Amino acid sequence: MNWLEAAILGFIQGVTEFLPISSTGHLYIGRKLFGLQDAGLFLDTMLHIGTFIALIVFYKDILWKLIKQPFSKLVLLLAAGTLPAVAAGLLFKDFFDGISKTGMTIGWEFIFTALFLFFADRTKAGSRKLDQLNIGDAVWIGSFQALAIFPAVSRSGLTIAGALMRGIDKETAAYFSFLLSIPAVFGALVFQLKDLAEYTGPAIGLPSMLIATISSSIFGYIAVAFMINFVKKHSLKGFALYVAVLGAGILLLQSLKIF
Repeated sequence: MNWLEAAILGFIQGVTEFLPISSTGHLYIGRKLFGLQDAGLFLDTMLHIGTFIALIVFYKDILWKLIKQPFSKLVLLLAAGTLPAVAAGLLFKDFFDGISKTGMTIGWEFIFTALFLFFADRTKAGSRKLDQLNIGDAVWIGSFQALAIFPAVSRSGLTIAGALMRGIDKETAAYFSFLLSIPAVFGALVFQLKDLAEYTGPAIGLPSMLIATISSSIFGYIAVAFMINFVKKHSLKGFALYVAVLGAGILLLQSLKIF
């Protein structure tokens, strides 16, 4: 992987991690185009570290408050919202790993994401703010996060949609969605340590690795800030249409045995 490929993949990860269009699905496409399929685990881990850093920087103030108040209501909400994804990851890890490696279902998963985004866009946004969320809200939103273990199902798209269904206002829906991703991403990275220790795929040079990680971090930070402001005033239809067309295109290419 040269520095340009590394920068492009970092851009893809950073932007698509927080826009509701699925970072894992886009990374699969990017790796395939660059011929880097065998570097999937190690490369994906470094790219996710980059976007994890972006989240930590963006939410540094509230995270610091949570560290000082570990038994606050928001900590409890984040814990409750994380449980569904943890359970799904532990129970179905091998199943999801198999799906991720083949990539044969990503077309359908993009379309699934599109349908949810269309539905969410037609859902009338409520007015509930962060301090009005309860455990039921957190578990409900976390259940949508669990569905995003499928490679091309957008985590941010489904969790924002799930929040809107609970009468939460758009800005809070996006804000809590990304905040909820912090423990989920951290847990996923911890679970990957064992697999990384056994990794035997192609090595990635240190310069390319650093460029990919820094790129995903910078563009991830920009994407978080953009998306939280975007959903306040704008529709999700554009994202829904994009992933619907992308999914249909992938299914067509797969049927022609081109992709």
